[in-house]
Amino acid sequence: MARSTPYTYIQCPCSDQSAAERANNDSGSEDLDDDDDRNFDPRAPRSSYSLYPLEYLLYCEDCQQIRCPRCVTEEIVTYYCPNCLFEVPSSNLRSEGNRCTRSCYQCPVCIGPLQVGSLQAASDASLLAPEGQPSSHGGPYALFCQYCNWSSTDIGIEFDRPSGIHSQLSKLANGGTPKITIKDIKERRKENPDEPPLPDEQVDRDLQFASLKAFYQEQLADANTSLGGMPLHDSVGFSSPAALSRIMSLYTSRGHAGRLQQGPAEVMREALSSEEGLKLAQLDESAMVKKLMHEGWRTTTSAEQRENQLFPAQFQDELRPVPYLLRTKRSKRCPACRHIISKPENKVTSTRFKIRLVAKSYIPTIAIRPMQPTAAPVPVTWRPATNEEAPLTPLKPYQYILTFKNPLFDSIKVTLATPNTTPGRFASKVTVLCPEFEVDANIDMWDDALKDAGRDRGRKGDGAGQGDAAKIWERGRNWVSIVLEVVPASLRTEHRNILGKEEHGFDDSPLKEDEDILEIPMFVRMEWEVDAQHDMGTTLGKDKEAREKRELAYWCVLGVGRISHD
Repeated sequence: MARSTPYTYIQCPCSDQSAAERANNDSGSEDLDDDDDRNFDPRAPRSSYSLYPLEYLLYCEDCQQIRCPRCVTEEIVTYYCPNCLFEVPSSNLRSEGNRCTRSCYQCPVCIGPLQVGSLQAASDASLLAPEGQPSSHGGPYALFCQYCNWSSTDIGIEFDRPSGIHSQLSKLANGGTPKITIKDIKERRKENPDEPPLPDEQVDRDLQFASLKAFYQEQLADANTSLGGMPLHDSVGFSSPAALSRIMSLYTSRGHAGRLQQGPAEVMREALSSEEGLKLAQLDESAMVKKLMHEGWRTTTSAEQRENQLFPAQFQDELRPVPYLLRTKRSKRCPACRHIISKPENKVTSTRFKIRLVAKSYIPTIAIRPMQPTAAPVPVTWRPATNEEAPLTPLKPYQYILTFKNPLFDSIKVTLATPNTTPGRFASKVTVLCPEFEVDANIDMWDDALKDAGRDRGRKGDGAGQGDAAKIWERGRNWVSIVLEVVPASLRTEHRNILGKEEHGFDDSPLKEDEDILEIPMFVRMEWEVDAQHDMGTTLGKDKEAREKRELAYWCVLGVGRISHD
């Protein structure tokens, strides 16, 4: 995917920690030191998994480290339905599943929301609704889709009342026939004990599961009351909470010397009929082939429709309304210190956070722009569109302005470091004209005006137009701009040694995707001082004014622009 330049990505340190641990385990401390001194390569295969925009990152105040979405620990705060916004207790998930049971359904054809509407009698022509649309009058009810005009009447399902759709639908099969439940089978067996078992064609998945569950519960109950023919207490068995008695009962049923019970172990048998949950696989597909040849390919389901169905469906008349999948609100913890760094409010309708430690509030924002832009400014009426800069001419120096904005209420000292040439097959030369500078605190603008009334904060440095070394281009209340000079490399293989980079086994393969983008890895190290934190009651006199020094270092990647192929 093509990237829009210029851009700035931040590297999360979690990827470096895993690499350092592997190096320490495999090669020892010497290899670990070499790994720390190695420059960051934004074109490495695994680099794209550790680079994020600043808006995607969080920050842990206790560990003083950046946290990305991959290195945080998530905890579920609440479950809710995205359609009715009803909060579901976690205790209901085991019994009701992870689907909404409050008549919230999606269309099986287009996954749109379904609405409950009444069906009019065909004789009442004056009150008929448009074809495929629900009506507000009484009568039998059905589910309607407002997007593709699908309704539950297409599969022969109608409802007696507009409420309790979940319970009504669970009792109806496609075609409108009521489902056979295990309760019905038991009642038939009581009235007629000699009635043969149901054929496999009439046993659906719900009935098969219920029959298997009842069969194995009966088997476990028999095993609990007697193990190997020896009657035991109620506290002994497979489902007993008394672990010691349960373990000892397993040994009493074996034929070992010195045991209380001699004889072979009792083994639970498998299901033998459809009433016990046995259903043979239907390998004969002649009926499906005949239906396909008669009705055509348009009656079959698509791959997306089959993925959203709870049970396999090959034809359109086998589709059923899909209950909404529950969503979750999650809190995020730091994996090292386990402190919460992001926690939403428990209320489902609220989009606010109780705790939200974003990295943008702790590390400076880096913006890059060309000193002499070639693209015209975007009109206000066209925004948020952007105009792309012209491709960079190889071997021609370009100057860019880097702006660092400090979000902290303390001044910071920033130190920058970049490799002389960018990594990769085509090495571009990079020069930071002011690698060390200070950025003032993010204080109120009026306090800043009163404090520095006699000094021009927006004055440019001497010779800033030429980008002299160790000069700040421009300074503001809580931001500083410096100059970055780059010389793009040539994308032709015959010019690969012009910038002086030594090549060993140079790759002459064709240009890869996005390989013409000039990316600059930059190491940022920031230092600042904050008020020292002391325990209550132990702070003395001059210690109140003590300052604690802190620092943070990380890699970032600057996407400057595309290099011309000419």
